[in-house]
Amino acid sequence: MALPEVVTREEWLEARRALLAREKEMTRERDRLNADRRRLPMVRVEKDYVFEGPDGSVHLLDLFDGKPQLVVQHVMFAPGWDEVCRGCSGSLAVQNPAMVDQVRSRGTNFVLVSRAAFPDLQKKQAEHGWTTPWYSSFGSDFNYDFHVSIDKDVTPVEFNFRTPDELLRANAGWLLEEPSEQPGLSCFLRDGNAVFHTYSSFARGTEYLGGTYPLLDLTALGRQEDWEEPKGRAANAGPGMPFFD
Repeated sequence: MALPEVVTREEWLEARRALLAREKEMTRERDRLNADRRRLPMVRVEKDYVFEGPDGSVHLLDLFDGKPQLVVQHVMFAPGWDEVCRGCSGSLAVQNPAMVDQVRSRGTNFVLVSRAAFPDLQKKQAEHGWTTPWYSSFGSDFNYDFHVSIDKDVTPVEFNFRTPDELLRANAGWLLEEPSEQPGLSCFLRDGNAVFHTYSSFARGTEYLGGTYPLLDLTALGRQEDWEEPKGRAANAGPGMPFFD
């Protein structure tokens, strides 16, 4: 492996300042992009998705756990698989309760969802010591509707917002050949009992694990630095009761 060029301190400083200017512009562009993401329109979720978790059957609204927002990491683990996808396993290995708690402190719950049966999820959690809440969408349309389970016999193929023709032009035609699982992140917002889909990201767009702020930056309400847990409210407020201003 080639090593960087050896230069004087003065030459290094000149090169570093030039790179710093590019880094600052990238930071400003990222801030503009995050602001545009928060301004994306949203779509009301009409289906009543049911998941299996440690407390039995729960609905999508329950996954918010009373928070205004929800981020779902779609973990590649399908029925009949012996192992979780290696890339997903790597991301789960660096997640810990402190990370989830920090996200939750900003009014956002974070959970994992896979299509494998819940006992298989429990088994893998125990084997690896993973702690992030993990739910099974086995038997529901959830993974297919959010385009992380790809099967043309179940639903028209779409991945990373590309149609079959666009996937072929992008040299991703293999997605059309046989069923597959793909990684992804989906973000949701609630207003009372109404749930809205605000954002999804796939492929390299799932590389958020540099910290909790990049994850929160994917959401409609952002980092919510002044958010406080509502006092005296039930976890599931009645329809029309806003959880944000």
